[in-house]
Amino acid sequence: MSITENIEKIANTLPAQVRLIAVSKTKPIEDIEEAYRWGQRAFGENKVQELIRKQEVLPKDIEWHLIGHLQTNKVKEVVPVVTLIHAVDSLKLLSVINREAHKIGRVVDCLLQLHIAEESTKFGLSEAETVELLESEAYRKMQNIRVIGVMGMATHTEEEGQVRNEFRRLREIYEKLKRTYFPTEISFREISMGMSGDYLIAVEEGSTMVRIGSSIFGERDYNKPEETNNQKK
Repeated sequence: MSITENIEKIANTLPAQVRLIAVSKTKPIEDIEEAYRWGQRAFGENKVQELIRKQEVLPKDIEWHLIGHLQTNKVKEVVPVVTLIHAVDSLKLLSVINREAHKIGRVVDCLLQLHIAEESTKFGLSEAETVELLESEAYRKMQNIRVIGVMGMATHTEEEGQVRNEFRRLREIYEKLKRTYFPTEISFREISMGMSGDYLIAVEEGSTMVRIGSSIFGERDYNKPEETNNQKK
């Protein structure tokens, strides 16, 4: 099936309140343009340099979501162009985003990434660390970031029950944070969870954003040079 057929098929499975983030990392400009012609406007990238290169040549009404781990030394580059940073996993990173956003007069939307999987290789805050961040004086002083929800990745496993429980746990943490720290803030409403292999479970468990790449664009070839993958022909 074509990219257009894939994206339409997936979109038709999503409730109206769930946004599709098309994960275009490592994919060429032409693939993104095809999804754009269908009507997709939100795209997710893992690497800052790749996001910036694509943003420079693609339509300006595209929303760029940084979904990968963000290093503090890359924040300055991405802050001017990103719509949402999904993977804020430390107070230090949030502070740097706030500082760089202040320099250019922006307020940058962010999600707090929580570690919900059994896999130790995944990044993310524990629930206790999240509470500590939100109760810190440093966070309360930030004027140029806006925390609008949480993000998490489930364990890569065929055990549907485990995946469901991890997503459910993230939703429960979100609800506790909402009640305690954001009770009147309408903007705190996002739960970014679910990828190609598990997004239907994530939607059932309360996801408001799903990050889907391979089911739209096909499997990625990580052996391909990035410059070749992303150049505009």
